[in-house]
Amino acid sequence: MAEVLIIEDERDIVETLEYNLKKESYRVSRAYDGINGLKMAESKIPSLILLDLMLPGMSGLEICRRMKKNEKTASVPIIMLTAKGEESDRVVGLELGADDYMVKPFSMKELMARVKAVLRRYEKKPEPPKTVIQFKDLEIDPDRHEVKARGKLVELTAKEFQLLYFLAENADRVFSRDRLLDTVWGIDTAIETRTVDVHVRHLREKLGKAGKHILTLRGVGYKFS
Repeated sequence: MAEVLIIEDERDIVETLEYNLKKESYRVSRAYDGINGLKMAESKIPSLILLDLMLPGMSGLEICRRMKKNEKTASVPIIMLTAKGEESDRVVGLELGADDYMVKPFSMKELMARVKAVLRRYEKKPEPPKTVIQFKDLEIDPDRHEVKARGKLVELTAKEFQLLYFLAENADRVFSRDRLLDTVWGIDTAIETRTVDVHVRHLREKLGKAGKHILTLRGVGYKFS
C-alpha cells in the first residue's frame, strides 16, 4: 500500500487531503512545517509527497532541492501545492525535479487522479537494460545517470536526464509537448505545456554546443537529431 506524506501548514487542508487519500486506500502521514516534513521524508521514504511551497521553518522549494540531492530520497515523487501568485516558484520547483503541481483551491477529484498517475509512473517494473547513447560530442549513460558533453560531466536534474534520454533514444522522431508530458512526467492530464519548454531550454543551456541536437519544430514539438 502506497504511503503519502502531506507537508502542509493549513490544518483544514491536511484533514481534507487525509480523508480523501484514505478513501483511496493510501496510508497517510503528515507534517505541518518544513523542517519536520524533511525529517519525515528522509526517515520514512514515502511513496509520494504532497508538498506546500509556503511553509514555516523551511520552504517547499528548499525541501525539494534537498530531497533531489539526497540519494535516499531523490526518487520520491513530489506534487507541489501552490497559491495562484506563485507561478515562478512552480517553474523553479519543476526544474528542481518536482513531478506536478496543483494550484489552490484545487479539485480534490483532479488531485486524486494526479496522485494515481504519478504513483503509476513510479511503480517498480522490470525494465529492459538501457544502453549508453553516444555521439561525437555527447554521451548519455543511463546506468551511471551521467551525461558528458565534449568530455565534461553535465549536472542535470532527474527530469532533465529522463527527457534527454527519451529524445535521444528515439532520435529523429518528433514528439508533441503533450506526449512528452505523458511519457516523461507520467501525467495524463496536461499541466502547462511551458513545463516542457522550460526543461528543454535548461537542457540546451547546460549542454552548451551539444544542445544543438535538440530541435524545435514550431507548432509541433521537439526531436533529437
